[in-house]
Amino acid sequence: MAKPLSSSPLAAFGEAGRLTELRKRFFFLLGGLIVYRIGTFIPVPGIDPDALARFFQDQQGTILSMFNMFSGGALERLSILALGVMPYISASIIVQMMAVVVPQLQALRKEGEAGRRKLTQYTRYGTVALAAFQGAGAAVAFQNQGVVIAPGPQFVFLATMTLTAGTMFLMWLGEQITERGLGNGISMIILAGIIAGLPAAIGGTLELVRNGEINPALALILVLMVAGVTAFVVFVERAQRRIPVNYAKRQQAGGCSPARRPTCRSSSTCRA
Repeated sequence: MAKPLSSSPLAAFGEAGRLTELRKRFFFLLGGLIVYRIGTFIPVPGIDPDALARFFQDQQGTILSMFNMFSGGALERLSILALGVMPYISASIIVQMMAVVVPQLQALRKEGEAGRRKLTQYTRYGTVALAAFQGAGAAVAFQNQGVVIAPGPQFVFLATMTLTAGTMFLMWLGEQITERGLGNGISMIILAGIIAGLPAAIGGTLELVRNGEINPALALILVLMVAGVTAFVVFVERAQRRIPVNYAKRQQAGGCSPARRPTCRSSSTCRA
């Protein structure tokens, strides 16, 4: 027997609509990440690129190199997005912790959508303060390392404002990706930075193995550990715990109560 085709055009139209929406969201995410990567190549005004490259070459294997990897190379170039989204993440954690212990913030958490918007506003203010503090510290630190063409208060002020504006732009871009793209925007930006630094990290590791500075067995163990941690994170993220839910029995209006049952035994709503 042939299947009815009456609902096929409507189903196909709905499927096409969903694919179109998904395609738009994917391209918006891709465009946002491209803008982010372009921003990581725009340096802060007043930086000497050659001196900065020599400084980071001397810092290979230090904690500064690890921070540079998480920023996708933006810190190595001291770009306008060198601080990344770390000030925003720090501000979010601080606001969430304070919302547990501060009565005023606890009350905001119970106000629903209005309270959530207020906490988001406080998080943005905190992001500005942390970004300005970290930007000023980074500007002074790099100035003391001799990588600035014209050191002085003017450079510190300009670099601080530039780095703070870059962080706020990333925060806005992450919110736009969350609303109009795919996934969490801040997480996607962090992921893009890590992936951008992976080829250089893998190439450096292979070079160390080739030179004999790292045992090949140790490199293989590191690869297996990375794969294992990734698989475990995916397993935890996708895990589900099925909880049985028991509903109380409900009696419909007009039904028979135990008191009425002898008088309404003939009624259609009565079930003995």
